[in-house]
Amino acid sequence: MKPLDIALAVGIAVIWGLGFVITRVAVDEMSSSLLTALRFAVMALPCLFLPRPKLALSTLIGISLMLVCQFLSQTYGIAHGVPAGLTAVIVQSQALFTVALAALVFKEMPTRAQIIGIAIATCGLLMICGTVGYDFSVGPFAVLMIAPITFACSNLLLRHARGVSMLDLGAWVGLLSLAPLTMAVIVFDGPAATWQSLTHMSLFVAGCVVFLGVVGTSFGYWVWGRLLHKYTAAQVVPFALLVPFVGAAASSLAFGETFGPLRAAGMIVVVCGIAVMLFTGRTRTLPEVG
Repeated sequence: MKPLDIALAVGIAVIWGLGFVITRVAVDEMSSSLLTALRFAVMALPCLFLPRPKLALSTLIGISLMLVCQFLSQTYGIAHGVPAGLTAVIVQSQALFTVALAALVFKEMPTRAQIIGIAIATCGLLMICGTVGYDFSVGPFAVLMIAPITFACSNLLLRHARGVSMLDLGAWVGLLSLAPLTMAVIVFDGPAATWQSLTHMSLFVAGCVVFLGVVGTSFGYWVWGRLLHKYTAAQVVPFALLVPFVGAAASSLAFGETFGPLRAAGMIVVVCGIAVMLFTGRTRTLPEVG
């Protein structure tokens, strides 16, 4: 890879890692459902100028629903006490779910190295589960685990989007996501609370929303998509391993987040398992993560 492209890949990983910390800041002022809806609303704005991707409507809707579930669940987890750094690691465990679902749905049996990677990452997740109940409850953690599973589902659906501009796809996915997200805001927050949050939003949190929607999602996925079109997945995807480390380090600096021995070891084991899958598995089954 060219030095500039390496710098871009590292930069996107840093942006995505910081996104977990920025989410943690924003949910202090608004609900997880409203924050997710605003993020996708900002993400949808470019569809005013961009053509609809040449994909079946069912595929677009499927990707939209999976991403809605992913971001709602991870934002809910952060809002209800799951540390931002730990959330970054849990979300990136989508790699093992992607390989497992590909084997189950498409009969793409993983290689021996991928099976070893899955086993390692699973052990790490079980170690993390052993720390649940100390500083956050089981409920938010269970909801958070929806994120990597739906992330994996969207990875499989994105196979139909090869050759499609990630900027176009992101904008239209954002647009199609607004209906279910608006319903979620009305059901979980109610019109009065939503209006209160919108009219009393601080400029700082508004900036957080713009960062998450424009920089973290639209710009991030556009650059990542261009890199994946230019290079093989085996060259690009491993840079996503930086995301949990950036998220954990930034959360530690911003909020004083600490990791006990068991949780820290579990987080490292999860990332090591993902690394085994990414560096030794078949590139055609690897997820295009972000």
